[in-house]
Amino acid sequence: MHTGGVGRLIAVVLFIAVLVPGVLLARAWALAAGRRAVASAAVEFATPTPEGLATLQRQAQHGRRVRRLGLLLGVLAIVASVVVFAEASVFLWLPALVIGLLTGVVLAEATRPRPRWRLSAPPRRPRRGEQISPWLLWTTRAVVVAEVAVAAVMWQRGDLPDSVGWVAVVVPLVVWLLAEVALLRALLRPLAGEGADVPVDEALRTWTAHLVAAATSVLALLPLGALLLAAGIDLGDRVTENVDLLPVALVAGGFAGLAAGLAVAVFLVTWLRPVSTSERALAG
Repeated sequence: MHTGGVGRLIAVVLFIAVLVPGVLLARAWALAAGRRAVASAAVEFATPTPEGLATLQRQAQHGRRVRRLGLLLGVLAIVASVVVFAEASVFLWLPALVIGLLTGVVLAEATRPRPRWRLSAPPRRPRRGEQISPWLLWTTRAVVVAEVAVAAVMWQRGDLPDSVGWVAVVVPLVVWLLAEVALLRALLRPLAGEGADVPVDEALRTWTAHLVAAATSVLALLPLGALLLAAGIDLGDRVTENVDLLPVALVAGGFAGLAAGLAVAVFLVTWLRPVSTSERALAG
């Protein structure tokens, strides 16, 4: 096999290998859907106290209101992009709207009102692994770090305008911090006292952990994929004497990031439905 054939074979193998993490991430979120089903079933078979029912209604209303605020933020971001980028903003309205919506999802979980039911005495707190898979949680953090690092490098090299660079670096960091606040609140809040409110309490914590992890992941994966894809295409235009695998790796990583982000977004939509005690979901 001549050198060109070997180079193409290596490029194909590398392309497939870089896609594997995205497939594994989608598989992990598919398994998380099973956790959601178990938590939902536990609530369906329980009869919450009046305090528990009031908590569910208040949580659903709070989520709806704050997500509407996120939609408003997205609309304002679209207006700002029109002012800053003029005609070029025609390509930015969808990312601006998505940023606003995802920010609203995370902000809603970070500002959840405290339940008013009876707490455990002495206070007992859950373990993180009871709410979300540690692998999913650390993958979310790693993706945010990778996105910020790639954006910072491209910004420093002059590949990104200042306005885009600020958004690509600051927005994921702010949403990540909000997500960590929501996760910390769900971990430190004492568990509900024994009774029918316990499965409701566990379901609410599970919903929060997965919602903020999914929203933060999507907000990092999609721009990370776009940045890697753009960098790979730019490097692919160079003329080199030997096989250059870096553009192939960057393009593959870009496709993997975009595909994984879209896959996690699908799971995020299913988690947006509020916790319900019956087949009919609560308003919100």
